[in-house]
Amino acid sequence: MKLTAFSEKQMRVMTWWCRGSPDRGRDAILCDGAVRSGKTFCMALSFVLWGFSEFQDGDFGLCGKTILSLRRNLVRPLRGVLEGMGFGCGESVSGHYLDVSCGGRKNRYYLFGGKDESSAALIQGMTLCGVLFDEAALMPRSFVEQAMARCSAEGAKFWFNCNPEHPLHWLHTQWIQKAEERNALHLHFTMEDNPALSEAVKRRYRGLYTGAFYDRFILGKWVCGEGLVYPMFDPEKHTFRQGPKECGRYIISCDYGTVNPCSFGLWGLCGGVWHRLREYYYDSRREGAPRTDEEHYAQLEKLAGELPVEVVVADPSAASFLECIRRHGRFAVQKAKNDVADGIRRVGDAIQSGKIRIGDGCVDTLREFSLYRFREGGGAELPVKENDHAMDDIRYFVATVLGLEEEEEFFALSLSRG
Repeated sequence: MKLTAFSEKQMRVMTWWCRGSPDRGRDAILCDGAVRSGKTFCMALSFVLWGFSEFQDGDFGLCGKTILSLRRNLVRPLRGVLEGMGFGCGESVSGHYLDVSCGGRKNRYYLFGGKDESSAALIQGMTLCGVLFDEAALMPRSFVEQAMARCSAEGAKFWFNCNPEHPLHWLHTQWIQKAEERNALHLHFTMEDNPALSEAVKRRYRGLYTGAFYDRFILGKWVCGEGLVYPMFDPEKHTFRQGPKECGRYIISCDYGTVNPCSFGLWGLCGGVWHRLREYYYDSRREGAPRTDEEHYAQLEKLAGELPVEVVVADPSAASFLECIRRHGRFAVQKAKNDVADGIRRVGDAIQSGKIRIGDGCVDTLREFSLYRFREGGGAELPVKENDHAMDDIRYFVATVLGLEEEEEFFALSLSRG
């Protein structure tokens, strides 16, 4: 790979850690934005040069979605440039590391693939001087946070680059939007920041994408994807920060899961509007351990607190959990209506009419609203079975409670325990 002149933004990436830089005191750097904007390579080169400036015989982490993609997209071009600059590079393919040496100094760069939740185990027990996450938005949060926890060497720093995903992605909400709070330097890239691209190449890339993908990959915006089941849902309009202090009625909706996530929502009726006051959302894959029916029931009790919950509207297929609720005797339980297409239509109507609102503390619910989508070419009857657990418990609630024409009929159902 041949080096060209760096743009102003690329130079800031290259020098943010240098003595005399106003950014030197930062603990992390975050570069997001368009494809082919030149952020990945200049960050990787800067990462290695920073390591040699601050450490000797240090261990570092280079993380990608997979080790194969990391070697192809980052390590191979980086090696070519480093060797052209006089660095020695020795790679162990089986050991997944790269030894880089220059002027009597040497550092080791371990390669990690962060493809799923289990990847976090690969990095446990190490002590690192710094870690670079290439395509960070494609990695599980557990892996990223485990890698960051390994950076216990004095002066360690974190390096992130990515193309945008949906606006409620954890990297966007917890890092990019909180960059100052986390003492991180955030730089947003477009193709104009890459002087190696000709106008013809930029025109070709602009012609490859439309809609949300154009916004993400060309403009570098964190926007929702196409095909959303509830495109009418607007966090600005349909969420609330301060919920009502008292409600006339309380109901809990439940989508039960053991391997899949388990989602409960506490609803309160006030002023003719049902407010999702708080949620319980447990993903056994994310947390690393399953929970039993009794453990989930304990969280149901905690969610309800001392409130007079009328009924738990539950996943009709969760026979063992339904029986567990009945056995404890505190809550009436009602099997939810489970017509998917009709339920989705009813939820859409409830959102548009303002009959339901979501508390901004229900973070997994808000995340799923931004991800829940129809299967491509499948029509409205076929939403993708991903990111749908809070969506299902909301659908159960709306179809079973709001869907009844007469409130008296609902009271009769709520008094039944099965």
